[in-house]
Amino acid sequence: MSKSTLFIVSGPSGSGKTSLVKALTEKIQDLVVSVSHTTRPRRPGEVSGKHYHFTSLEEFGEMVKNGEFLEHAEVFGSFYGTSRVSLQQQLDQGLRVILEIDWQGARQARQQMGDVSSIFILPPSRPELEKRLRLRGQDSDDTISGRMRKAESEISHYVEFDYVVLNDEFDRALAELECIVSDPDGYRPPGEDTLRSLTEGLQGGVLEAGR
Repeated sequence: MSKSTLFIVSGPSGSGKTSLVKALTEKIQDLVVSVSHTTRPRRPGEVSGKHYHFTSLEEFGEMVKNGEFLEHAEVFGSFYGTSRVSLQQQLDQGLRVILEIDWQGARQARQQMGDVSSIFILPPSRPELEKRLRLRGQDSDDTISGRMRKAESEISHYVEFDYVVLNDEFDRALAELECIVSDPDGYRPPGEDTLRSLTEGLQGGVLEAGR
């Protein structure tokens, strides 16, 4: 791969990572998001090639078989993957690139890439995480409960990442992300006691459906 900088941003559904990444790319001119391939259905307002490359399960399987993905993973019954060719084209243009992927894909990408910085976005609490999921208005109660249960597992992987950003206040979290991308020496991580207390609270028991 080229010497351009690659960033991985991960976090559970509802952590706010997509909104933060969108705001960050609007602030930094040469920072772009790699558009993933996915087999999940297109949601209202989504545009193929802009939000995702929507593809069939058969097409996705062929791409896996042909080794076309840098990383790929199954999330909530759908498959997601990052095209090696598309990523390389962006890097060859001298762009800084963000991969917004789950911890499984992040692990695969770190194993294959050299110059990569990985960032995990944490929500401030379990109630706030559930509130954000409900405010999106995209999922049923059962789906939200499933996302909350999955979040408990995902959050345990924050220790694998280079940086942790607590998204308790959007502008502050955005400033921390911008610091990591532009001036990482200025980044000040949350204290270990804070992280331990927060992650234990986020992982504390399975939520009841329908709340």
